[in-house]
Parts: sequence; structure tokens; C-alpha cells
Amino acid sequence: MPARLQLVIQQEGGAEQSFNLPFGVYSLGQDKGNKIVLKDETISWKHAVLSVRSDELAIEDLNSNTGTYVEGERVRNRQVFQLDDRVQIGKYTLRVRDPEAVNAKAAGPQKAASAPAKASTKDKDETPPHLKRRSGLSPEARIRRDIKRQVHKELLDRLDLRRMTAENIGETALQDRARELVDQIINDVRERLPGKIDPQKLADEIYNEAVKLGPLEDYLADDSITEIMVNGHDQIFVERQGRLTKAETTFVDDASVQAIIERIVAPLGRRIDESKPYVDARLPDGSRVNAIIHPLSLVGPCITIRKFAKVPFTVSKLIEMGALTRGVAEFIDICVKVRKNIIVSGGTGTGKTTFLNVVSGYLPDHERIVTVEDAAELRLPQEHVVRLESRPANIEGTGAITIRDLVRNALRMRPDRIVVGECRGGEALDMLQAMNTGHEGSLTTVHANTPRDVISRLETMVLMSGMELPVKAIREQIGSAIHMIIHLGRFQDGSRRVSKVTEVCGMEGDKIVMQDLFEFKQQGLDEAGKVIGTLIPTGNVPTFIDEIRSRGLELDPAVFDPSRAEEYAT
Repeated sequence: MPARLQLVIQQEGGAEQSFNLPFGVYSLGQDKGNKIVLKDETISWKHAVLSVRSDELAIEDLNSNTGTYVEGERVRNRQVFQLDDRVQIGKYTLRVRDPEAVNAKAAGPQKAASAPAKASTKDKDETPPHLKRRSGLSPEARIRRDIKRQVHKELLDRLDLRRMTAENIGETALQDRARELVDQIINDVRERLPGKIDPQKLADEIYNEAVKLGPLEDYLADDSITEIMVNGHDQIFVERQGRLTKAETTFVDDASVQAIIERIVAPLGRRIDESKPYVDARLPDGSRVNAIIHPLSLVGPCITIRKFAKVPFTVSKLIEMGALTRGVAEFIDICVKVRKNIIVSGGTGTGKTTFLNVVSGYLPDHERIVTVEDAAELRLPQEHVVRLESRPANIEGTGAITIRDLVRNALRMRPDRIVVGECRGGEALDMLQAMNTGHEGSLTTVHANTPRDVISRLETMVLMSGMELPVKAIREQIGSAIHMIIHLGRFQDGSRRVSKVTEVCGMEGDKIVMQDLFEFKQQGLDEAGKVIGTLIPTGNVPTFIDEIRSRGLELDPAVFDPSRAEEYAT
């Protein structure tokens, strides 16, 4: 497949329109949320999906009313097609072309004949020396990579995708057929494999790369791994207990990494290509995924996966891990019950979303909860939960639905509580207004280094909303809306803990008054390098202690007594 492709769209009786078509997955239909919008009453809202890969072109009909046709033949499910084939959808004809071939043909035979000489100079590696890197693969790893490439090619030759699509073969049957063929191919070459290579393990690796997530499958299944980082096809790092280590396995090539990214983002209706070379997504278990590709990444396609535990963390588990104490957990429970607005803050990788998920577990079962997120990661145990997820723009740059749009819409959905995955822009103003107008007890997270920085960050984000408000008015909004800040830290041993629990007490003059209720005190390190310390009360008592009592809730005042901290530690 050529490196550059062009999509030509012609409406019946209209002129042709041409667009650059980077590799990726494109939804087609009437709805503005599609990446390619086709305005025709005979076309379904979500009509079809176009898949453009380095090794194939395919179109899949989404049970549309009027059908999708390739060269006059109706597409029954998913069909592979060739460059310049006519794809008919309603009154539109689509063709995928190689622009260089079209230009060469238009230039005539003399110019076309000179093309090979031009191509030979283009093929030279012009990468600056300081941007090149050595893969560092051992001879055995290189042999393994070359064998995998050969088996991949043989698999594609034997796996007749065009015939299987025509026969309407389902995904499960396709995976079973791929597994069978991989085993056959490995069996055929078993005698020629180097002695150090396990044929069964090699077959598993090739199968995973062909139809699943390749080398990532093993790391996703390993509960001891919390983060996976792919830096091009030849480098994978994993994080265990806060420590980064380089993994033994690699991908076959950059195209394999790109294919993995497409498998992750396609079911979510998102895209990644040259026009938008980065994307945020999630795996089915809620794990967070970020991917970035050429031309922004100079080392090849990169994937960062922050894993979510298969079994969601509970308060008791966090106490056992030393992330917080029983006294702090009881206090947070009371704060949620008396409908205090809470912000979970911290730097990157401190576990804000995980902790927000745990705190959300305190929300009452009888209330209506609306969650708003960029990528739906929260897994709340309550029954009455409405989950909203933002949407990026389509290929025409329209149809984006932002977090701010969803927060505004959530206010019209009669929520008892609103949980925003993260405030990072103008939505902070809408969130503050919601907290101040009858939606008490809402939760969100904010990136910040200290609880005091949370206030500064919120002021900046409110200004990003485009509203020209005086700073004092913004601070008054923050001072009345935010009640508690739970700040998380990531310590030198890789552990993530609650480092401060701070109450926002309102305004005093032009300044927001805050008091720390609990603070983590570190005593040192043990022999294994683990941080020794505990979260202890500062002696300050929350200003709403009388409100807690008036609601008939019980909270032992000893929770805030530093001399009795050990009683509530575990």
C-alpha cells in the first residue's frame, strides 16, 4: 500500500472532492459525529466503516437501510477492496487512490519514466544521526523477529480475508481460523527453528500480534504490572511496584504497533492518523490508553497504558496498602454523606482516578449519579449511574463534544451527584456553578502539586472558559463551592498515598482560607527502600463538625487528635 492515499468523493451530479486519507478507521453516515459525513436522506445515520491500513483497504456495512456496494456488488458484512475500486453509498461514489500514481499518469510517459530515478534518492535514510537509535536486540531476538515476519506474511497469504468476509465469517470464527493456521505454519517450520526458540510460545506471540494486542496481552494479564510503555516497535517498558524495567519482547515492526493502536481506538469511534497523530482511549476493563504516531513521534508509534486493577480497589485495600488510615477513610465517608464537594488532587500518576473511584463508592445507592469523562474509566458500584463520555472531532473537524458540553448537559439530567473524571479547562466554571446551585456532594479531580495549587489551577481554568470575571469573583465561587481537597502524592519508593486532607474554609478578605486536617509524616526508609510514615491528624477540627452532629451522624472527635493517631491508623 502506498505511504500516501487520497479519498475522492463524488456526489451524483456534483463535482469531485479530494481529501488526504491517512491510515486509520473512518465512520461514514449522515450524523455529524461521523468522521466522514455524507449528507443524503437515503444514507443511514451510521452507515458504514472504512478501514485504511498499510496492508489492506476494507469497508464494513453497519446494517444500513440502502446498503453499501463495491464495484456494483453489495457488501454483506466486511469486504476488502482495491485502490480505485468504486464504493457506492447512496448518491455518493468513493474511491481510494494513490495520488503519486495519478500524477505520474497525468504527466505522460516521459515524466513517468524518470520516476524511478527520483524514487531512488527518496529512499535514502535522511534521519539525522542524533535521532537514530539502536534497537539493542540480541542476535536471538533478531532471529525471532525475522521468523515472526515470515510467519506473519504466510498467515496473511493463507488467511483469505476476502473469501471469509464474503461468507460472513464472525470475529470468533476468524480468530479460531487464525489460531489454527498459525499452529499449522509453526508446525511446518518447527524443524528449522533454532533450539532456543519455543515453538508454542512463538505461535502464541504471532497469534496475539495478528488478532489481539500482541506482546501487550501478557503484560495486561500480569497483575503486578501497573503501567506499560511502548516506544516504537523495538522498545517496551513496564512498571512494577513503581519501578520501570525494560521488557524482553518487542513488536515485529512499526506497522504492527499501528495495527494494535487501531484495534484499541476503532471500537470507541476514535481515530489516529497524520491529521490527528495522537489519541486518548481506554481498554474494555477501563485501563487508560494514550497513543502518538509519526510525524509527532520520532521513534515510531508509542503507546502508554495505565492499567486498572481487574478487581477494583476498595477502601480496606487502600488502608492495608498504607495509602490512608481508617480514621481518614471514616472522615471521607462522613464528608460524602453530608454532601461536601470534594476535589481529589495530585501530580501525574499519583492515582487520582483510582482514588476518585473509591470515594465514589461512598455515594448513596438511592441517588442518581451522572459521570462525565474524556475516556470512561470510572466503575461505580451503584445501580443508578449514567455514564457520559466526550467525543473528538471527525475528519472534517466538526462534531466534537467536549467535557464542558457534557457538564452543561448533565445539569439538565436531574442529577443528585455529578462526578467529573478530571477538570482541565473551561468546564471548571460550569462545575463550580453546579456545586453552588444545588448539586452539592459532587466530585472531581485536578492536576496540582499541593492543595494550595488547586485553587490557583481552578482560577486559571475558569479564565480559560472565556468569561472575563474578576479574580475576586472567581475566588468567591471557589471558596463557596469547594469544601474538601484530598491530595495524593507519589513517593520515592513508587508508592501512592494520601499526603494531605485539607478543608477549604471560605474567603477572608481577598484570600481563600484553608486548613490541613491530616498530613503524611515520613520518618525515613526501611532496608528495602520503602517509605516509613503515616497519615496523622494536625489537631485542626473541620468547621462543619456541628453540621455532622445535626444530621445524626457519628464521628469520634479522637479522629482529629494527634495523640490518638495510632488508634485509627489501621
